[in-house]
Amino acid sequence: MKRLVTVVTGGSRGIGAAVCRRLAADGHDVVIGYVHDTKAAEAVADKVLDAGARSVVVRVDTSVEADVDRLFATAEERLGPVTGLVNNAGVTSPLGRLADADTADLRRVVDVNLLGTLLCCRRAAQLMAPRRSGVIVNVSSAAATLGSPGEYVHYAATKAAVDALTVGLAKELGPDGVRVNAVAPGLIDTEIHTASGDPDRARRGGPAVPLGRAGRAEEIASAVAWLMSPDASYTSGAVLRVAGGR
Repeated sequence: MKRLVTVVTGGSRGIGAAVCRRLAADGHDVVIGYVHDTKAAEAVADKVLDAGARSVVVRVDTSVEADVDRLFATAEERLGPVTGLVNNAGVTSPLGRLADADTADLRRVVDVNLLGTLLCCRRAAQLMAPRRSGVIVNVSSAAATLGSPGEYVHYAATKAAVDALTVGLAKELGPDGVRVNAVAPGLIDTEIHTASGDPDRARRGGPAVPLGRAGRAEEIASAVAWLMSPDASYTSGAVLRVAGGR
């Protein structure tokens, strides 16, 4: 039986790490892409191995074309044909109004969240379409429709673009047997809030969510795992909102 080989970008922490652990439990060999924390990525790889799956750790900046090519080449050389991609790598910037945002921050958010996702989708499509099978799941955000005013409208804009990419690419690759979907998390309790300068954001904002709390990374991983599974064999072009009712 052919092994499932799934590339997960941003796999060293938060949602990405939870996705790696869940997919390993579901029988996927996992390629863990990360950009900074080698120790954290290797710790996730240990969890993948504990689940009985194989893993490879690859340092990659998804906004760099050569890095993306190397990520997929390493995956295929070490584990075999790539059957799945989870585009999870993403960045925010300091919270605030767009008028006060730094140009370098705007550029980095667009480069990673949009260009990086495009580059990974393109490479996956180049590999999967000729094989007439494959699954891509993009990690979007509820911010794509909420807009995130006063926090990071530029981040929200990149996630809205990811939603459009998901819908269009699903139609483009459907005839090739490749499914493309997205998961749109709401307020999730991960380290990303510390990176944006507000480590207490999930706890403080949780009560305002209709379900009364912030979500957990594992809850997003469950949605990703379903979209990657045969149970979702007729699901493509969907943006699955996992946002506690927001």
